[in-house]
Amino acid sequence: MKDVELRLIAELMKDSRRTDRGLAKAIGVSQPTVSRLIKRLEKDGYIGEYTLMPNFSKLGFKIMAMTFLRLSKDATAEELERIEKMGKQVVEKSLRNIMTVKGMGLGYDMVIVSVHEDYSSYEELVKNVKQFPQRDVEGVDSFLINLEDKVQYRPLTFFYLAQYLSETGRRERSKL
Repeated sequence: MKDVELRLIAELMKDSRRTDRGLAKAIGVSQPTVSRLIKRLEKDGYIGEYTLMPNFSKLGFKIMAMTFLRLSKDATAEELERIEKMGKQVVEKSLRNIMTVKGMGLGYDMVIVSVHEDYSSYEELVKNVKQFPQRDVEGVDSFLINLEDKVQYRPLTFFYLAQYLSETGRRERSKL
């Protein structure tokens, strides 16, 4: 990825509402160059969507949950396919899910990140997850974040990642 493309993505992550002209000024290229780059980055899949990062607490959500699932290790390919289908149904039931992905670490195979108005809506998600047969899901644990807590080291945002990308590009340019 070219440095100018990385800087453009970083600027869009900081504020995707800016005009192409404003973005061009920020990264030091022409407006037509920005328009062309954005189209290419969208086409190539570097830009998936333009969205905002809301203040979940002000929207009425009190809890953010990271729910970790440990899947059965001896499941056959057919069973894994069935587990995946059931997982999609659980996700579709709860429109509060922000992200559901497979992964690895801490002995878990999947994580669901969700927001909830109250503890009972979180319990509903856990109940739905625990409907999986015991031989499919061996463990479910969660880490809950109180969104009303005023003391947050760094709230959920892409701004800091954008800063990192901007500085990474600067370091790479200084090596040249």
